[in-house]
Amino acid sequence: NDVLVEIEHDIQRLTLVAERFSKIGAQPKLDATDLVSFIENYTEYFKKRISTKVSISVSQKHSGTITAMLNSDLFGWVLENLLKNAIDAMGGEGKISILIFSQANNAVIDISDTGAGIPKGQWEKIFEPGFSTKRRGWGLGLSLTKRIVEDYHSGKIMVKRSEVGVGTTFRVFLKS
Repeated sequence: NDVLVEIEHDIQRLTLVAERFSKIGAQPKLDATDLVSFIENYTEYFKKRISTKVSISVSQKHSGTITAMLNSDLFGWVLENLLKNAIDAMGGEGKISILIFSQANNAVIDISDTGAGIPKGQWEKIFEPGFSTKRRGWGLGLSLTKRIVEDYHSGKIMVKRSEVGVGTTFRVFLKS
């Protein structure tokens, strides 16, 4: 029974992915969203699909609701891409920490991993279409992530810090 429920969830997600790509190019509708609940629910869904050798924790710096203007379909894809990249960077084993907080008029999300890290000279390049450290793939994941965050959500994404052999933290700013 659990398997059927999960298959149904996956079918719903595949439908969402198709809808997301049809939305790129059109201006998506943004809704005021409880960011902590959204990310907690998303990571719970995601955890069921990854190795138990990867732990994902979600926390917030201050109590209270943190709201951001989101298109949940597109922003779900942003989270998925950042989490999958973190898992790849960790070789499928390690710890991902997500910290959410408010700063000025922004909601801020820090996604940290215990992976391979990114040399400082590549921090900007990783967002360019075609840039990839993987043997396969198109190198579009982070450029599309940046486009969704910046063009559709009027936000910002950056490498907050990264140390080779220690890990990386991506920071996302969203309008609250």
